[in-house]
Amino acid sequence: MSAKSVRLAAAALCALLAGPALAATDPLPPVKAGPLSLEVVWARATASSAKAGAAYLTIVNGGADDRLTTAASPVAETVELHTHIMDGSVARMRKVEGGIEIPGDAELVLEPGGLHVMLIGLKQPLKPGETFPLTLTFEKAGAVGLTAQVRAPGDEPDAHAGHDHDHDHEHGDDHDHDHDHGDGKAADHHH
Repeated sequence: MSAKSVRLAAAALCALLAGPALAATDPLPPVKAGPLSLEVVWARATASSAKAGAAYLTIVNGGADDRLTTAASPVAETVELHTHIMDGSVARMRKVEGGIEIPGDAELVLEPGGLHVMLIGLKQPLKPGETFPLTLTFEKAGAVGLTAQVRAPGDEPDAHAGHDHDHDHEHGDDHDHDHDHGDGKAADHHH
C-alpha cells in the first residue's frame, strides 16, 4: 500500500468511527475521472409517496469537451438526463436527447430548475442523511461511479452563492410519469 492509500484508509476509518459527529451533509470528496472532477453529488429528499426524484452535481472539466451520455442508479427504474424549459410562465421538464455537453476548461452545474439527473420510478423514498449509488457515463471519460447524498429541503448546497433560485413553479412535461421532485410539488408528465 502506498502512503497515500494508507492515509486515505486511515481517514475513511476515522470518518467511520466518528459516525454522527460528522454532519451527514458535509460534501463527499470530489471523484476524478480523467480531466473531470465530479463534485457535491446530492439529491433532495422525497416524500414517501414520491415516484420520482432528482440528483444534482457540479462537473469541473479541466480538459477537452466531453459529453454526459447516460446515468443509472439502482434506486430508480429509469434514470434520464433532464432540463427545465420555460413554456410561458410554466417550467417544463424535458429529457435531454443526445446527452449533456460538458465544455472543456469549464464548470457545469446540474441544479434544481436546470439540468439534472431524473430518477423515475423510485424503488424507495430518498431520506435525508442517506446515500445511494449513481453511475454517470461520459463519451470520453467513460462510466464513473458516484455516491449521492440525500439532503433535506433547506439543507441543499448552494452551487451559486449570491444567486436567488425560485423553485415555486409548476412542472409539466411530455413524459408518462406523475411524480414529485421531492419538493412537495407534483410534476405532471405526459408522453
